[in-house]
Amino acid sequence: MMHWYWQPFHRLSLEQLYDALNLRQRVFVIEQNCLYLDADGLDQSCWHGLGYDDNGTLQAYARIVPPKLRYPEPSIGRVIVSEQSRGKGVGQTLMQQAIAQTSDLYPGLPIRISAQAQLEVFYGTLGFATVGELYDDTGIPHIDMLYQPPK
Repeated sequence: MMHWYWQPFHRLSLEQLYDALNLRQRVFVIEQNCLYLDADGLDQSCWHGLGYDDNGTLQAYARIVPPKLRYPEPSIGRVIVSEQSRGKGVGQTLMQQAIAQTSDLYPGLPIRISAQAQLEVFYGTLGFATVGELYDDTGIPHIDMLYQPPK
């Protein structure tokens, strides 16, 4: 069972912050072999979603970036599921929670993501539609996608 926490940066404990940065580095930098500055200066303005297993190990993470900080819309980024939790529906639950949290924080606004192109169909099942053209982000093909909240 997963235990979910959504908090602004200033409410993260030191352990939660360490867990999040550690998972982000393990997946994005080591596993995906992308050399980039993960601590990009946006975290302090973001909400952070953390999914811990019953043993207290962080298995999933995402952050919500406020509108006008990276895009005109609020965005969900740094979406990660640990290797041992993939294929178990954790990513879908994480994104459903991220969409709900973003919609609560910024009601009525569309939500943007920069999705790895290989996950375009997955995000499409959650209500995101492709906008724009394919582009390279640290050696991985990406596509922008937009979620329009129900009216």
